[in-house]
Amino acid sequence: MTPITEVAGRRLALSNLEKVIYPATGFTKGEVLHYYATTADALLAHLHDRPISFLRYPDGPDGQVFFAKNVPPGTPDWVVTAEVPRSEGPARMVLVQDLASLMWAANLVTEFHTHQWRIGTPGQADRLVFDLDPGPPATIVECCEVALWLRERLAADGIESYAKTSGSKGLHLLAALEPTPSGRATEYAKELAVAAEKDMPRLVLHRMTRSLRPGKVFVDWSQNAARKTTAAPYTLRARAEPTVSTPVTWEEVADCTAARPLAFQAPDIAPRLQEHGDLLAPLLDPGHAAPLP
Repeated sequence: MTPITEVAGRRLALSNLEKVIYPATGFTKGEVLHYYATTADALLAHLHDRPISFLRYPDGPDGQVFFAKNVPPGTPDWVVTAEVPRSEGPARMVLVQDLASLMWAANLVTEFHTHQWRIGTPGQADRLVFDLDPGPPATIVECCEVALWLRERLAADGIESYAKTSGSKGLHLLAALEPTPSGRATEYAKELAVAAEKDMPRLVLHRMTRSLRPGKVFVDWSQNAARKTTAAPYTLRARAEPTVSTPVTWEEVADCTAARPLAFQAPDIAPRLQEHGDLLAPLLDPGHAAPLP
């Protein structure tokens, strides 16, 4: 029998709590839900007003993994949804605005991916993002080297940037922007990616050609496009272990080595939040938003 739990005044059916989602560590669905409940304050702030794309893996990362952008069948009527413009026609997507909605979505076993804009201003980016993706044998260590270069280059343009692990192999850089057309944000991000490749040709690649990626860090600038999404801060990932897209300090980025790589799992996050707070909180402060040059 599926247990019924009340969360913030909403009745939720939370199923299969003992099911192992991450076989490598024995991490269960119940632990997935507990993780999201204990990080809700930080996570919800970054999801607020951003249409959600779900990457679902209900049988774990070794089972079926699929993206769901439209409102899933059976979504409770109290979950906020909104119409989102798309080139192929408008679609209705979920907004995870509160704890009850978060726990409902977490029960589907999902990664949370968001656009760089909010529902009130679709296509007007308020965040800039770079996804640094290493091509083996390059690792997150090389991503950190590229991140430090990008940080200085952004600072020269008056833009303060922040880092988080992707929760997979690489690193994400984010910055708060004054509302900017997504096309312009994409152009600017590409300009910086090209400049990074010119300055570090043996290390950086700005093109998506997979045959060129081995040993280099692909600086993916394209996720600034209005239609694209990026893994949200604090989301679990569909990996062998319960890895998390984790905000990190610039000191940690500078100190990253093969012996001390930046990799964090669900049990690491509560202590980090207690020690650092939300390292990406400045992204939520309009006072930190910068114009593009």
